[in-house]
Amino acid sequence: MKKIQQKYRDMSSLEQLSVICRVALEKKAEDLVVLDVRTISDFADYFVIASGTSTRHVQGMAQAIDQEIGSKRMKSSSTEGYTDGQWILLDYSEVVVHLFYHETRTFYDLEGLWHDAPRLDPENLPVV
Repeated sequence: MKKIQQKYRDMSSLEQLSVICRVALEKKAEDLVVLDVRTISDFADYFVIASGTSTRHVQGMAQAIDQEIGSKRMKSSSTEGYTDGQWILLDYSEVVVHLFYHETRTFYDLEGLWHDAPRLDPENLPVV
């Protein structure tokens, strides 16, 4: 495993979240929601939930996010669902990204499942 550069090793989960949201918005993510799950979950700090207009759009968003985070020399510890493109999960430890084809998102309703989590405005995150 390659050593992570010091300047990226110390990146906070909020800074990682900011990078992920910026890339998702650049790739035209729809209905981007950020849930702060720090007080109700012990496995993540933030959930990012977004929709795409097609499975190819969802795959493109996932690829762009993973490439950007990879360029920061941080790799996702787990990626699920990329081949199908209905629901792609990117797990960056403190930040978990859920990218859905819009119909699949409605069915699973993660926002309803985690309704106790405060929402953050992705447009007002710190710029990294």
